[in-house]
Amino acid sequence: MIGILLSKLKLFIRNPFVFSIFTVMSIGFALIIGGSGGVTTISVPVFAEDEGVSASSIGEALDETDAFTFNWMTEDELVEEVSNGRAELGVILQKNNFQIIVGVDSPNTDMVEQTIRGAYEKEQQQEQILEAADALSSNEADSENALEELESSMESPVFSIQSSNFSSAETPTNKNTFHRLFGFTLFFVIYTIGYNVLPILTDKQDGIWDRMILSSLRKWEMYAANLVYSFFEGYLQVLIIFLIFRYWVGVEFNDRFAETLLLLIPYVFAIVALSILITAIVKNVQQLNAVLPIIAVSMAMISGAFWPIEIVESEFLLALSKLNPLTYGMEVLNGIAVYGYSLEELLYPISILLLMGVVFMGIGIHLMERRHI
Repeated sequence: MIGILLSKLKLFIRNPFVFSIFTVMSIGFALIIGGSGGVTTISVPVFAEDEGVSASSIGEALDETDAFTFNWMTEDELVEEVSNGRAELGVILQKNNFQIIVGVDSPNTDMVEQTIRGAYEKEQQQEQILEAADALSSNEADSENALEELESSMESPVFSIQSSNFSSAETPTNKNTFHRLFGFTLFFVIYTIGYNVLPILTDKQDGIWDRMILSSLRKWEMYAANLVYSFFEGYLQVLIIFLIFRYWVGVEFNDRFAETLLLLIPYVFAIVALSILITAIVKNVQQLNAVLPIIAVSMAMISGAFWPIEIVESEFLLALSKLNPLTYGMEVLNGIAVYGYSLEELLYPISILLLMGVVFMGIGIHLMERRHI
């Protein structure tokens, strides 16, 4: 068994191409499609025809807006930003009105308009209060006190309204990064493990398997060596990807990085077992090369690896996802890194993965032993 493992490690060191290409593809897709995952703001160039507007409450309201980043610049710079496509739109602020220059028609235009209109309405409200106070009193101090009382009452209102959305406050803002990272990592590791189990098929076809059986090597050691090596290479690929995202990209994994790596073991074990089953069913290498991509892509599509499984409405596809180890792998990783579930709450998907691994491996080895390749 040790001799087989050492020979496979030497082959891996000499030719790590397949391992490297799938690792790079996982990292590349997660970075390109997932992005930084954080909450991004849209940059909007702003020009004020009246300098007093930028210093008024209108300018303060725009600077305090979280949804957009308003960048103050000259009119020529604003026009250049919009015309060159570096900005979807630009805003020209006047004393009592504003103008929006649209470069790309998008829903952001209406949102920006609502934001700026709200700032102008607030400014007009304050001016009306000052005019009313001036009309009631000739003392300028009374007008200023009225404005101060308004601001004080707005800071300490009689009642407050709280709003919430589907995403809880505890959910990390880089949830999209987690989803793409986990999805593509678990997807591409299927190829790595699948092609590492392939030598069992080729060894049987070439007669190497029969010659090893005639030696002092036990059959269970032959299976164990191939399975341990496949597990090692698959887990090593996931480990490298997660280490890069943890220490280079800066993904925190909800401060549970070690637990995330530990709970990956059941998924990798299940994929090794599934690969054994696929290898036992196909008859030659050509069939494996055709079947493995179909199964891997299908698993990723119905498990929520490519897109959130919540958007899938087909009851048939949702039922199929319950038979998919990738579904439970995503559930485990999202549960620990995104939602902060405890180990007890993750026992169900972990136990399902272990059960799938035992069933797949038992059926796969049984078929291999019954059929002469």
